[in-house]
Amino acid sequence: MQLLPQKIKSLVLENIRSIALIVSKKESGYKAAKKYRSFRISIKHYTKDFFLILIGVFSATLGLKGFLIPNQFLDGGATGISLLTSTLTGIPVYLLIIGINIPFILLGYITLGKSFAIKTALAITTLSLCIALISFPPITKDSLLIAIFGGIFLGGGIGLAVRGGAVIDGTEVLAIYLSKRFGVTIGDIIIIINLVLFSTAAYLISIEVAMYSMITYFAASKTLDFIIEGIDEYIGVTIVSTHCEAIQKMIIEVMGRGVTVYSGKKGFGKRGEVKEVDIIYTVITRLEVNKLNAEIEKITPTAFVVMNTVKDTKGGMIKKKPFKD
Repeated sequence: MQLLPQKIKSLVLENIRSIALIVSKKESGYKAAKKYRSFRISIKHYTKDFFLILIGVFSATLGLKGFLIPNQFLDGGATGISLLTSTLTGIPVYLLIIGINIPFILLGYITLGKSFAIKTALAITTLSLCIALISFPPITKDSLLIAIFGGIFLGGGIGLAVRGGAVIDGTEVLAIYLSKRFGVTIGDIIIIINLVLFSTAAYLISIEVAMYSMITYFAASKTLDFIIEGIDEYIGVTIVSTHCEAIQKMIIEVMGRGVTVYSGKKGFGKRGEVKEVDIIYTVITRLEVNKLNAEIEKITPTAFVVMNTVKDTKGGMIKKKPFKD
């Protein structure tokens, strides 16, 4: 009879060990599955980035070799500096693109990290090799078409490279660094750099070349914005109203969009009265702004609505088609 408690104790310990072993196996299996999923996601993203950068490099090569370089037209940034230096000294553009961008790659490593610097170095090296090895026949002799389409292909290439997590023109890295250091905007720094570049081109080459180069830069920058921001321009909408539930229902059922509702406070009146209120936030496309305003006005004309431009979105319902009327 005395052996019975000891046997029970042994059975309990054995069961505990078995449970611990099963749990450890499940945990190790979960960790392995998690690592495998993370690996698959990384491979997927790196593959996508590789193809975006590669297509961007070929587009930029077409813009440079097919339009700009044969006609001595310039662009802004490091590419424009390379083209101007090549025109004045005769040094091949492909060598200058690498040489001028090396400091920007190192700066990118310090500012934006190792992955960005590696991708950028590979993208710029590939661009230089393509310029050196690939030739294009003259596409047009019209100066205006050269400026516009050279800018479109070059800007598209830069935009695709940015989508892939790299740059093939390092001046934006410099602009990011200087904006953090001196508190000025990135746009102001890029404008100053290009103003100096085009003024130098006007003085050393000709005013006509500088003016056409400004058209090239304008076309490139607009194409770059289009590639990065996408076809749709998204609008973030913040709505403050006492009819929160009705507006929320309308956005979901009529607009076919998702909503986020969070608690806040609003102040108004001469005495600065503060009341708690639910605040609605949603994201729509610019084509839906008019419809949203009309639907809100049907519910209440006094709702406080704030709209801001959103560069891009991920997840949620914004990428899906809205409900039809």
